[in-house]
Amino acid sequence: MKVLMFYELAEDGMSRVPANMAGHQARLREFHGRGVLLMAGPYGAPPVGSLGVFTSRAAAEEFARDDPFMLNGVVGKCTYHEWNEGLA
Repeated sequence: MKVLMFYELAEDGMSRVPANMAGHQARLREFHGRGVLLMAGPYGAPPVGSLGVFTSRAAAEEFARDDPFMLNGVVGKCTYHEWNEGLA
């Protein structure tokens, strides 16, 4: 089982992305390098949020806890959902 983490943009979140992107991307690389973040990226056109696929809820919560996007108002809401992938 995997865990999906959904970020929903804050109302003014897009205006805060540039100042926080480098730190967010560094965190993505760190967690992917550890093997606990399998894939991630924005969804919607224009983006309304982003999705991360993690190996566990603990890893997803750890990621969000210190992510610059969470700390600095890019994200308005974060949710977690268990996911049983049908194709592996």
